[in-house]
Amino acid sequence: MLRRSNVHHPLSLRRVHSFASLKGREGRLAPCYDAGALPLAHGRLVTIPDSAQTPHPRIFFGWWIVAGTWGLQAIQGSLLFLSFGAYFTQLEATFGWSRTALSGAFSLSRVESGLLGPLHGYWVDRYGPRLVLQVGTVIFGIGFFMLSRIDTLWQFYVAFLVIAIGASLAGFLTLNTALANWFIRRRARAMSIAQTGLGAAGIFAVGVAWLLETYGWRTTFVIAGVLILVIGLPLSTLFHHRPEDVGLLPDGRLPEDDLRQVGDNTATRYLSDEVDFTLREAMRDRSFWFISLGHGAALFVVAGLQAHLVLHLQDLGWTLTGAAAIIPLLTLTSVVGQLAAGAFGDRYSKRMIAAVAMLGHAAAMFLLSFSDASPAIVAAAIVHGLAWGARGPLMTAIRAEYYGRRNFAKIMGTSSLIVQLGTVIGPLFAGYVFDQTGSYQLAFLTLGSLTGASSIFFVLARRPALPQRLRAAAEARELT
Repeated sequence: MLRRSNVHHPLSLRRVHSFASLKGREGRLAPCYDAGALPLAHGRLVTIPDSAQTPHPRIFFGWWIVAGTWGLQAIQGSLLFLSFGAYFTQLEATFGWSRTALSGAFSLSRVESGLLGPLHGYWVDRYGPRLVLQVGTVIFGIGFFMLSRIDTLWQFYVAFLVIAIGASLAGFLTLNTALANWFIRRRARAMSIAQTGLGAAGIFAVGVAWLLETYGWRTTFVIAGVLILVIGLPLSTLFHHRPEDVGLLPDGRLPEDDLRQVGDNTATRYLSDEVDFTLREAMRDRSFWFISLGHGAALFVVAGLQAHLVLHLQDLGWTLTGAAAIIPLLTLTSVVGQLAAGAFGDRYSKRMIAAVAMLGHAAAMFLLSFSDASPAIVAAAIVHGLAWGARGPLMTAIRAEYYGRRNFAKIMGTSSLIVQLGTVIGPLFAGYVFDQTGSYQLAFLTLGSLTGASSIFFVLARRPALPQRLRAAAEARELT
């Protein structure tokens, strides 16, 4: 019944071409690898020979995906997300566009990301992260080439929309789907380490500001487009969809480590810590909506400061390079928060850590609202960085923990319809208030208050009960 297959070395990642379809205990056809390979996970029962063994590499390949995610986040963070303010100052000086108009492009791009989310999630689950990353990287680079040639506001909006589409496809959802698939027990740690790429991005953002002041924005945008293609495309080749696709298990585990034996004479095994919600089942759970609302409220502050912090500091008399220098402080402290999230997120309540981080975001905005002194600005950057770092990795880790890996991208993509409202409202509201009042004080105070109050969403986001079909399957396993 079993057909011969090729078991490959995990670092070469040669694909197994031959599979056997065996009847699982849930009454479905459950694909599995042949002897010497591994079963697919997601809580499904499959039968494999007792003699099946798995190569155990010194370095689990999932950590190479963490490294690739780190690099891609460093590229996006330094060339886009953390350089918004620096780009806006150059374009404002060249064309005289208002901050509302500039912020509108950022907000429009976030609308695109939210609307694209469900389809994006389907593509990632259907085709895997590698192809989506490669397409997104090419579009991302082309967008910067287009941006270097703009002369009118509508051209700016079109170029920025292209950049946003590329950044979305090659960004957060795609990268974190891969990490969620490759890690279970070490998921928060892996995601937190990967997101420290934003710490490096803060340092590189100072270099972007230097390029802007030295060579101008047109040349800087061309350089950015080249770097995206030259660095991003090779890194994207690391991203295999799931470890089971290449004969491995999540976290680098071996079958004998945690695949439970069922019955006296069989080797029927399953990953007991997996859940498998469908998109519809997740959307019926109230925690799905609480997490989405809380995540979106956090982005009031994150996106608002990405677009306006450098502009705010320049209004206070800081130079462009000096204002950009606050970004590394923010991102390096975020690394501390990310590492703390990795250390504690897999051991303690992710939702309570996230709730405390929301209060940290609010405290940072209150500092910026009530003081223009440099010590207060530095303190605000540190507090915001710690909160951002501690909360960020948990936003994806908690969804994967609650709803499983199989439909993770669809669930995250649908959630983005709500989440991206934060990135739309934050920058646009701050730009509008500044244009009306000549100050960011009211904008920062309002956004901080909303974010702090929204910590209640994470307090309420308790682990969901299993859907009926999963409870029935679990009961059946207990009875065998």
